[in-house]
Amino acid sequence: MSIAELARPELRVLRPYEAAQQVDDTIRLNANEAPWCSRADRFRRPLNRYPEIRPRSLATTLGKYFACDPARLLVTRGTSEAIDLLIRAFCRAGRDNIVTTSPTFSMYGHYATVQGAAQRSVETSPERNFEIDVDAILEACDEQTRLIFICSPNNPTGTLVPRPALLDLLERRGDRSAIVVDEAYIEFSGEPSAVDLLERHPNLVVLRTLSKALAFAGARCGTVMGPAEVIGILNAIQAPYAMSTPVVECVEDALSSSAIDEAQARIAEIVAERERLMAAVASFRFVDTVWPSAANFFLFRADNGDVVVRRARENGILLRDFGASLPNCIRLTVGSKAENERLLTLFADMDKDES
Repeated sequence: MSIAELARPELRVLRPYEAAQQVDDTIRLNANEAPWCSRADRFRRPLNRYPEIRPRSLATTLGKYFACDPARLLVTRGTSEAIDLLIRAFCRAGRDNIVTTSPTFSMYGHYATVQGAAQRSVETSPERNFEIDVDAILEACDEQTRLIFICSPNNPTGTLVPRPALLDLLERRGDRSAIVVDEAYIEFSGEPSAVDLLERHPNLVVLRTLSKALAFAGARCGTVMGPAEVIGILNAIQAPYAMSTPVVECVEDALSSSAIDEAQARIAEIVAERERLMAAVASFRFVDTVWPSAANFFLFRADNGDVVVRRARENGILLRDFGASLPNCIRLTVGSKAENERLLTLFADMDKDES
């Protein structure tokens, strides 16, 4: 059975919105568009016209970049929209559920709540570096588990899910759930994407984004990749003209060969800085634990996490704490070398205060 059969029945037969026809070199009097361009319009494509309903050339370019057949790919407004589309497509309000690990990206649970779906969280252990337990994940599933979200590397822990564990989950759960692998940070791990498993595992869905490694968070562009039937359902429920003309054009520029070469060099710099920063942070007396990370951030635990976050903020540096869910734990995003040095100088001053 295709996992498309798990989607809401009314959406499996839903057809995409039929927008006004778009034909090059024609006079367009069919879309209620303005016939003039604004003086503020400085883009390659005129902004008085609607963008493509779905940006086909961009989907082709992203498919090439992510090594995925464009027929298996939908361009989304970041991976957040992809998560929302998947939960709306698969989960019936008040009946179905999603399974996640914990701690993990909170938007999975957020969109489940919006849809009226339940979330089942499987705890991971700090003592085991937050590694996933496939047996525990499977035990948390029932007949109404439509989606299993696996964030790899995981946010906020930085934990990479080993390929054998992912394959075990894909094979043992089969077509009873869609396994959604969120790879927002995969470029920083040095490990291959799960995209190459799509052909062999029809229950797999992969999320990728340009927000992190390509430094385009402000553009809001990501992709969801999976079985063509699933992509068709998501296409039918995504808003028409979802990707604006300015975003399409800037993403085209971001995917030029020179921009990709620059991004690769920057990724290497971030990874090197991550390792240096982790070692330095671990040396301070007020730091209890620094967990391994395969992302552009890492998680550490301090003696008084709230004090560390407050002192950093007072000095113009924002860190992320997770309150009661991860007591005294702080997620630190790797910044520029200068930014990291400023943080380390502050931590050194705080360390002196401890003596």
